[in-house]
Amino acid sequence: MEAAQTFTAAVHQEEDWYVAQCLELDVASQGLSIQEALSNLAEAVELYLDETDEQHLRRTATPLVTSFQVPSSAA
Repeated sequence: MEAAQTFTAAVHQEEDWYVAQCLELDVASQGLSIQEALSNLAEAVELYLDETDEQHLRRTATPLVTSFQVPSSAA
C-alpha cells in the first residue's frame, strides 16, 4: 500500500457552489458545501493521478499561501 500524498486546496464560493482547486496540480472540482467540494476534489485528484503517466506528472511545489493588506482609499 502506498503512503497517502498531501496536497493543498483553495476553496472559494461561486453563487450556490463551492469550488475547490488543488494548488499543486491543475485539478478542480465543486460541491454544494465545502466538505463536498473537498471530497469531490480528492476523488478528482485520485483519478487524475491514476490516469497520468508519472513521468509526465506536472506537480508544482506546494505554494506559500498567505494574506496581505492593501490600504483603503479615502472615499
